[in-house]
Amino acid sequence: MVLTGMFMLGQLTCFLIGGLIAPKPSTAQYNLCTKCYDSTGNRTRWLYPRGKGACKQLESLDSALQAENVVFTFQVPLPRDNVTLDYTRWQQNLIGILQMDILYSKDSPVEEGAKLLLDARLAYANWKPGRKGQTNWEWYAESIEERVLECTISEKKEGHPYVCELIPLFELGSLHHDFYLLNIRLPVFKNKPHNKGIGIPQDMYLVTIYQNGGFTKVWFSIKTVFTPIVLAALVWFWKRVEAQGRPPVLLEKMILALGVALQFLNIPVEWFTLYFDMPYMLLISDVRQGIFYAALLSFWLVFTGEHLMESSGERSTLRTYWKHLSAVVTGCLALFLFDLCERGAHLANCFYSLWATPVGTRLALALIIAAGVSASLYFMFLCWTMWKVFRNISAKRTTLPAMSAVRRLHYQGIIYRFKFLMLTTLVCAAMTVIGFILGQVTEDKWKWESGNTALEIEYTSAFYTGVYGMWNIYTLALLCLYAPSHKLYPPERDPYASTNSGAEEIEFSRLDTDTTEISALASFAKKAATD
Repeated sequence: MVLTGMFMLGQLTCFLIGGLIAPKPSTAQYNLCTKCYDSTGNRTRWLYPRGKGACKQLESLDSALQAENVVFTFQVPLPRDNVTLDYTRWQQNLIGILQMDILYSKDSPVEEGAKLLLDARLAYANWKPGRKGQTNWEWYAESIEERVLECTISEKKEGHPYVCELIPLFELGSLHHDFYLLNIRLPVFKNKPHNKGIGIPQDMYLVTIYQNGGFTKVWFSIKTVFTPIVLAALVWFWKRVEAQGRPPVLLEKMILALGVALQFLNIPVEWFTLYFDMPYMLLISDVRQGIFYAALLSFWLVFTGEHLMESSGERSTLRTYWKHLSAVVTGCLALFLFDLCERGAHLANCFYSLWATPVGTRLALALIIAAGVSASLYFMFLCWTMWKVFRNISAKRTTLPAMSAVRRLHYQGIIYRFKFLMLTTLVCAAMTVIGFILGQVTEDKWKWESGNTALEIEYTSAFYTGVYGMWNIYTLALLCLYAPSHKLYPPERDPYASTNSGAEEIEFSRLDTDTTEISALASFAKKAATD
């Protein structure tokens, strides 16, 4: 009970840290472009709206302007109250999403499926004390990208604005520099369909989404605290297994594998991003989380399967569960390939997007929806197997009154720990599935923002920190409660026990001296099932 109370207190603490201390995980900032006039038409020239040497700005666009003379510029982050703001490395990453502001004209309407060609170039600058403007821009990335422009209009009236869908533009896996400059041109080529039939572009908006520094500090702190705790529990657990003088059983191997996968996820290598430019960190984080998901889902299958007690009594191996495990491996590999095609490609071209083309969008949505549906079906299958396990265990408890008092208490403790872990598994599975679906379907910005109340609770941060803490606490509970016992229970009978329980006492005595508590519970249920 004391250990259970400690676990519950730790879980509550993780939720409260996210809800009361951490800010929301990410912030979205809207940036209106500055239209600069480039008389030279030189695409390699950097044009910026603020600071010394700022460009000549255009109030509006007219037909007399050539496409090569107009540059849509964004200099981020925006100043606030005449104070120059800069990005910090605590903000980790930056996502850029473009929104077009297009007016209707009967002479130049937006055609269905119009192809938008963007000549995008990205530069950076770092803060230097004493400088009021950033003029020394350094090249970061450039690409000529094709996007499909999808716009609708409620009334085809001259000068009426279109409603256009958001266009994914770039994603930076590392926010290593202080300022960023984006130059976008809309080139027109003869005898090519690009940038034709796109209406009359007036403005562009850039939505920049970045991780909040306050949330990053809390996140790093949680990972740093859990790392030594889980490592100590892993070492202690494996020493208890080796002390038995026998090969570890399958469930012990799976618990160890789960603990190692969690420790691999816990190691706070993200601290290095504060000192080094690591644009591949997002991909590494996704790989680490995918390995943990595979270990967790595989463990649940083995955990419930080992306690269903429907096998013939032979020693279980991973081959016993190859059908179920192959489905888990296939799903994880599919998500890994999707992530590799998206974020892996960003390492070479930050402007690349799988969502840029209709085929890529359908493929990405199909993979995400399939993953979400698979996760939901997996959760329902897990609930069904758990219900069968609880039904079997409840039926087998009828043999406990026939035991001696000492041994009855011993096996009651095993059953209590088993039921506690099964209920915890159910909650952990539900929270993991919900977190996975929310993380794949939507951005944090659009979900569960807290209102203006006296006590603000950030629900999204509380959910993320709570689920992450739950993974650690659940694994710690497995390592502690399923560690092999060093105690040996004597086979003597209780003088007050019924004389009909002698055979059962001898059988349970043999289980205690030859197996661990896990296999003892399994054999106990198997024997009861044959009675």
